[in-house]
Amino acid sequence: MQFAWKFAVIALIALGLVVLPGGGNALDVVLTLLTIAFFAAIALLVYRVYRQYRMELDSLDDALRLALYGSLGVAVLTFTATDRLFDAGGAGVLVWFALLALASYGLFWVWMRYRRYQ
Repeated sequence: MQFAWKFAVIALIALGLVVLPGGGNALDVVLTLLTIAFFAAIALLVYRVYRQYRMELDSLDDALRLALYGSLGVAVLTFTATDRLFDAGGAGVLVWFALLALASYGLFWVWMRYRRYQ
């Protein structure tokens, strides 16, 4: 019963955003604020992980560190260009997935090289 009540409240707020005049603009503002909060949370997580593993990152070989930071840069640029790539059509979506796959493989490659026993 409590779930249905909470769902009804959310549905009523969503209906108000859709039906009321200016609701589309309010929805754009809410979605923009949620996006900013999401990326701020990711930035905070990255900062904390960097602080926690700073010694390991500094002890990586130069090539591994370059691959790590390059992969992270490709991922950030890909997420930044999401709208443009998706607006380009099917080829843009394929490029988006290919860039994210490349960045993921780069991170995985660095992780495997780091954990390899020498």
